[in-house]
Amino acid sequence: MNLSDQPTSSSNDTPSVDPMAHPSRAIRPHGLEEARKLATEAARVALDNNGQDVTVLDVSEQSAEFDFFVIATGTSRRQLHAISEQTDDALEKGLGDHRQGIEGYQESSWIVLDYGSVVVHLFDEETREYYDLESLWADATPIPLADLGLTQR
Repeated sequence: MNLSDQPTSSSNDTPSVDPMAHPSRAIRPHGLEEARKLATEAARVALDNNGQDVTVLDVSEQSAEFDFFVIATGTSRRQLHAISEQTDDALEKGLGDHRQGIEGYQESSWIVLDYGSVVVHLFDEETREYYDLESLWADATPIPLADLGLTQR
């Protein structure tokens, strides 16, 4: 087929749109500010439940899928479950977001809550040290809790 064999569009046809001209923001449907609100609320829940070493990382420059990681350490299975469940309540009921996935709830050494633009990592101390996400994502930008209006207890 040569160029002259290709169909021509009439003036009534919709012009073809190059999908790469404007990349989709479907993975960030509400933008970074909305994701930051979700991350702030998840960090607040962890702090309210006595989570230790609560950290928020901006990974939006390193990841096309995620904007923020919230990382917290719990001292018991029960505490990790409480943080997980209350994070769901706060983000789903309070902010209208829906969790897309959860992993590790039964094992409870590393619970991952996936909200699309925000991923919450809840660890026991040994597992957090082993995986060391802060070093793995060293190019991420740590967000001081004070910048989110939060304080570590």
